[in-house]
Amino acid sequence: MPLYKPPNPAAPVLSQFSLKGKIAVVTGGARGIGVEIVRGLAEAGADVALLYTSSKDAHETAARIAQETGVRVKAFQCDVASRENTATVINQIAKEFGDGRLDVVVANAGVCANIPSLEYTEETWRHNNSVNLDGVMWTAQAAGKIFKQQGKGNLIITSSVSATLVNIPQTQAAYNASKAAAVHLGKSLAVEWADFARVNCISPGFIMTEMITIQPPERMEKWLSMVPGRRIADASELKGLTQLLGLT
Repeated sequence: MPLYKPPNPAAPVLSQFSLKGKIAVVTGGARGIGVEIVRGLAEAGADVALLYTSSKDAHETAARIAQETGVRVKAFQCDVASRENTATVINQIAKEFGDGRLDVVVANAGVCANIPSLEYTEETWRHNNSVNLDGVMWTAQAAGKIFKQQGKGNLIITSSVSATLVNIPQTQAAYNASKAAAVHLGKSLAVEWADFARVNCISPGFIMTEMITIQPPERMEKWLSMVPGRRIADASELKGLTQLLGLT
């Protein structure tokens, strides 16, 4: 690997951003940021495996994106908090969906709960971390083994601006801490896997997803008051960044 170079650097610039023929996996791909990442990778030409935990319309979403983009998009159920299940599903995707290959994996699945720090229990603390940190690790580990065997691959971790600052007024210490840990995990893997894979993190700010829209109106107003542009980004605005990082 490790640094991407287009097959023909003299080719027209837009063609160099194509992911045609690539096999991609997106965890948490049925809603929010994840579904827009799936859509962006598919629009760039990649065949995409959409991983979901409990979404009732994941298969319909995958079929709709496939119809709109003309590439293969298929939904697979996966509990990223389980190392065994994650490895089984990703290996299945590489073998059956990717014909033995895996090019881009986006560890995007995440959860958030607003809990005062003095009220966490072992279970509520573990729930955030099992998805936001453990889930990234198990996704990375399963993908990394395939990348190493292939000699190349690309892991993208969806973290959050909460990895570096404390959002207010909500109380979400577990979410913030797990996202910070995910960033440092990504840095660690980038160094360790330098010979065979690229690892990058993206840390979005407030994005207009269900995680945001279910919040009380006064909380939304508080957030907007701290944003100079007075608007919250749409999830689709992340498509280009993820597609760029997905070049392998």
